[in-house]
Amino acid sequence: MMKDEEYKNKLSEDAYKVCRLAATERPFTGIYNDHWEAGQYLCACCDKPLFSSEHKFNAGCGWPSFYQAITGNVSYKPDNSINMTRVEITCTACDSHLGHVFDDGPLPTGKRYCVNSLSLAFQSNM
Repeated sequence: MMKDEEYKNKLSEDAYKVCRLAATERPFTGIYNDHWEAGQYLCACCDKPLFSSEHKFNAGCGWPSFYQAITGNVSYKPDNSINMTRVEITCTACDSHLGHVFDDGPLPTGKRYCVNSLSLAFQSNM
């Protein structure tokens, strides 16, 4: 895993705050919120595949939303940081903060992985 200084050099200031300090980008500002190209969404820090475009949906919440992650590539942690109980999602390879997962998504999983665009990179299937 990279050292903190290496992440600071690799990422933009805003992406560093999201990925390494668990900040949240403003809704409807991320480049992948309204992005529908076929491919895979990767971790912006380590390039580990996290989500498939096949599982992306428009939740209308202002962040890219997926109803499932690539099995084994996302970790789940309790988050009580804003006086509410949520489940934080992070990359299993580098512990980068991705966003949160909620139980209000579509079938077949009923999950909504609400992800910061700044924590993602995209690899097209083209």
